[in-house]
Amino acid sequence: MRRAERLFQIAQYLRGRRLTTAHQLSEWLAVSERTIYRDIRDLSTSGMPIEGEAGVGYRVRAGFDLQPLMFSTDEIEAMVAGMRMVQAWGGPQLAASSVAALAKITLALPREKRDFVEATPLFAPDFHIDPSHGKRLECIRQAIGKQHKLQLDYIDAKQQATQRVIWPLALYYWGSGWSIAAWCETRSDFRSFRLDRVQLLTPGNRYDSVTDRRLADFVRAMKRDNSCN
Repeated sequence: MRRAERLFQIAQYLRGRRLTTAHQLSEWLAVSERTIYRDIRDLSTSGMPIEGEAGVGYRVRAGFDLQPLMFSTDEIEAMVAGMRMVQAWGGPQLAASSVAALAKITLALPREKRDFVEATPLFAPDFHIDPSHGKRLECIRQAIGKQHKLQLDYIDAKQQATQRVIWPLALYYWGSGWSIAAWCETRSDFRSFRLDRVQLLTPGNRYDSVTDRRLADFVRAMKRDNSCN
């Protein structure tokens, strides 16, 4: 859980109970009591009226309510544009999740700000995108999350067909297409693969995280290669 999410959860627990101890919060949120004490202090200094003390318990003063999310017009447009790009280019699961996330954010906005969401004149059309693109992207995204190898039927830069077994590490979006950052088992080195050149992909067995074959190692290798050019 990210720290911002944890702070929000703590605020919700304190609002919904008469008295809550740091020990209870640490068990519910799976963090140390020291972390809870630090979070309570930060919430207090940010203006939340928290009453209580360590060893006794905490509560939020009666009548306090969290303020609705406040975004500027530019921030709303940036958020909506990003969501629409994900809907167009992110695959079916990410597209559905972005729609759900935007709906939740819209409901949390003050009423006078909600109209800006629908009125945002920034769009990412998807009618020109091959439907198979989204399915492949989703397959790759799941393989990255589960650390599954992928076998690729691939067309390289010389227009030659090749087969590769890769450890997918990340997906990069360049504005006109995606590429896969990977450890190539076939070449025993890091490689990038353009998604639009993938003809067929097949999930394989799980791979273990190995030193010198992780995403951070890929980034270091790319920076090193670019500095030598």
